[in-house]
Amino acid sequence: MLEKKQHNYEKAVLVGVVTQNQDEDKLQEYMDELEFLAFTAGATVDRRFTQKLTQPDSKTFVGSGKAQEIKEYVKENEIGTIIFDDELSPSQLKNLEKEIEVKILDRTNLILDIFAQRAQTSYARTQVELAQYQYLLPRLSKMWSHLDKQKGGIGMRGPGETEIETDRRIIRDRISLLKDKLKVIDKQMATQRNNRGKVVRAALVGYTNVGKSTLMNAISKSDVFAENKLFATLDTTVRKVVIGNLPFLLTDTVGFIRKLPTQLVESFKSTLDEVREADLLIHVVDISHESFEDHIESVNQILMEINAHQKPMIMVFNKIDDFSYEKKDEDDLTPGSHKNISLEEWKKTWMAKSKHPAVFISALTRENFPEMKRLVYDEVMKIHISRFPYNDFLFEYFDDEEEGSEKQD
Repeated sequence: MLEKKQHNYEKAVLVGVVTQNQDEDKLQEYMDELEFLAFTAGATVDRRFTQKLTQPDSKTFVGSGKAQEIKEYVKENEIGTIIFDDELSPSQLKNLEKEIEVKILDRTNLILDIFAQRAQTSYARTQVELAQYQYLLPRLSKMWSHLDKQKGGIGMRGPGETEIETDRRIIRDRISLLKDKLKVIDKQMATQRNNRGKVVRAALVGYTNVGKSTLMNAISKSDVFAENKLFATLDTTVRKVVIGNLPFLLTDTVGFIRKLPTQLVESFKSTLDEVREADLLIHVVDISHESFEDHIESVNQILMEINAHQKPMIMVFNKIDDFSYEKKDEDDLTPGSHKNISLEEWKKTWMAKSKHPAVFISALTRENFPEMKRLVYDEVMKIHISRFPYNDFLFEYFDDEEEGSEKQD
């Protein structure tokens, strides 16, 4: 189920709806993100279909007329995949596949597929497999509709269990087995965390593809896999970092995303435990993304769900090398938008009043790195002193060491 495959980019179309809770601008943001997800999974988007509805249709998600339009388009253009922006119910999935007769995916299924491609270690593969089976279980009917009834006749009467029931039982058993396996791994991971002693632990958190792994490599001088695609990192990586003469542990974690499947939150419980048990959170934000404020809100929401929102935090606004804005003419009286705010103006907005200290950097070009390292140092030092109150003599050499390292560079 988790075998890696080399993707030949397949053609796909995207489908989304404008509802009372999701206006056109918000839908376009989600569709842009869905297209990036499709590209990461190995598909090229041929066209987007959108429709305004009070709420998604209970039978086919979109209206019957729109479903017919999509059916005709995919047939004429030989499209093999249709991707919906929201999670489809089992009945919607079954009805759509029966109506359109091509592969139907929703956002959850697409994210699970990307996770299956990206999982490197046995632990990550077990987590993803559990999430896949939990997603698959209620949707089995569409896969085995031709086996709903067993054959009759002499010698053909079965033990009283249909094929679909057999497969459901097999999957339930597999889910139970995977959960037991993860419990064992969780205990091992907890033991590893306990063995780290009282060393201060910092965790990189943030939306997917904001540059956490690139920042991890730059700070720890390690070689964590980084790529300009969504969910490049699934496996938790822990590195020892020394700034000045102050050591601490830095953890790179899986990125978050809007509409994160609930199956993944549950399956990646142990990975999220790294965030729960961290002493300091370093929240990395892609300042060059036009929806970065929504990304911050999504991350904060997940942190609240896992009860990690009260921890000390540093806001690191990354990718300033990629930041751009459109300067308005002085005689332009039209209302401004996010696109018209410069980096200096952003620094004077809510960011200046935030309870969390902030720094603006580029992990790629290492711009403002000394400022960021000093900020991390100061926050780690506060925790270290509270833990080792008689060990504060360590901290008097920071500036000398920084100057020395800069001269060597």
